[in-house]
Amino acid sequence: MRNIEAVIVDLDGTMVDTLGDFDAALNATLSDLGRPGVTRADIERMVGKGSAHLIRSALRHGGLDDAGAAALQTDAWERYQAHYKAINGAHSAVYPGVEQGLQGLRDRGLPLTCLTNKPLAFARALLQAKGLDRYFGLVFGGDSFERTKPDPLPLLKTCEALGTLPAATLMVGDSQNDALAARAAGCPVVLVTYGYNHGEPIASAPHDALVDSLASVPALLA
Repeated sequence: MRNIEAVIVDLDGTMVDTLGDFDAALNATLSDLGRPGVTRADIERMVGKGSAHLIRSALRHGGLDDAGAAALQTDAWERYQAHYKAINGAHSAVYPGVEQGLQGLRDRGLPLTCLTNKPLAFARALLQAKGLDRYFGLVFGGDSFERTKPDPLPLLKTCEALGTLPAATLMVGDSQNDALAARAAGCPVVLVTYGYNHGEPIASAPHDALVDSLASVPALLA
């Protein structure tokens, strides 16, 4: 990883602990629909593959089959978007070491891009609310490309936007979505040991290094 020319960083579970935001917006949505609520532990297993997947998983968790969840999906999506917009960032916090790590990467002259499965408008608003937007030249969300992580397409498209080869572009994330996408795209990947990985040990996901804090990432590139 000593020839890295740019860094792609995930958002939820990597830079910001947003579980509280998901909890508030998702349970408000389920309440609107008269559906059973979900716990934070449930959400932690469901989150990471975009809002549509999260909503569908929560509806199925409450006892609906695929057809029943699909019937409510449009209404649930609209309600969830409204609830999330109203509370975006209110119940979340930046993880310790994040700004130190981002600044350390910037000090090395590396361009940074945020790539998340969160809808782009919510991602931009959250980064701004937490004072992290100043570190990123580019931000891409789950609706920026035709497919989302763990598909490699978002990473490949981000590398194109950066003008760097995948092999020279580091992915930093918290879950197998980031790991699998990076491997398929040909990007090296560093995973944080906190965050959300569907209830599975993060060490079982493909990785080049594991770190307990984003502050440790710049030293890996020395």
